[in-house]
Amino acid sequence: MKIQVDTHTHSTASLHAYSTLDEMVNGAKKHKLKGFTLTEHGPALQGGLPHPYYFGNLQVIPKKIRGISLFRGVELNIMDEAGAVDLSVKYLKTLDFVMAGLHEACFKPSSTEANTRAMIAALANPYVDCISHPGNPPYPIDYEEVVKSAARLGKALEINNSSFKVRKGSFENCKTIARLCKQYGCLVSCGSDAHYWRDVGNFETARAVIVEAGIDEALLINSTMERFIEFCTLRTNERKAA
Repeated sequence: MKIQVDTHTHSTASLHAYSTLDEMVNGAKKHKLKGFTLTEHGPALQGGLPHPYYFGNLQVIPKKIRGISLFRGVELNIMDEAGAVDLSVKYLKTLDFVMAGLHEACFKPSSTEANTRAMIAALANPYVDCISHPGNPPYPIDYEEVVKSAARLGKALEINNSSFKVRKGSFENCKTIARLCKQYGCLVSCGSDAHYWRDVGNFETARAVIVEAGIDEALLINSTMERFIEFCTLRTNERKAA
């Protein structure tokens, strides 16, 4: 299965990542990608992360660097059970791709019911396109309810390649999510979650999980450049309509 766009990457703007934007372009070229999305963490995450102005100024970055297309994005923090996120619409409406995820510094791990409510509420936000690493073990969720909600709303759930290294216990959770996405026709994003340039475009384990689940390229939003642009355009039009 081909994957031409990496939907989840972090540069030195997220201070726990270690590569510049130009170095990340090198990683994309190394893995023969056509593009990647720059998805720094939302400003509520601890550690000196980007000010909201950072996201408003992403327009200064060229849309293509050395033949690699760049998409402007964010990985938001889900802040509460009502699905609140940590960046205003003023900035969200300027972005190409918006993920939201549960992170311990912003949302304390809770019961399956509370975690599920928070994730489904975030999915209902018209500015959220995808949930990042929904298989994260500290946050048990009702996988079937989350997958059905994402499918109904036309949103994507991520199979995150870094989870298999840094979020111990993710493997079976991600396999379950992938199987349910196949069952309910839920869109899937395959992201590296790279924090170092050599990992941009590294989908090795995530790709295997997706293939094993029987997910085809029609459900994978970043299988081709054209497919990803189509998804982003559709989401932008739905936001305008909302």
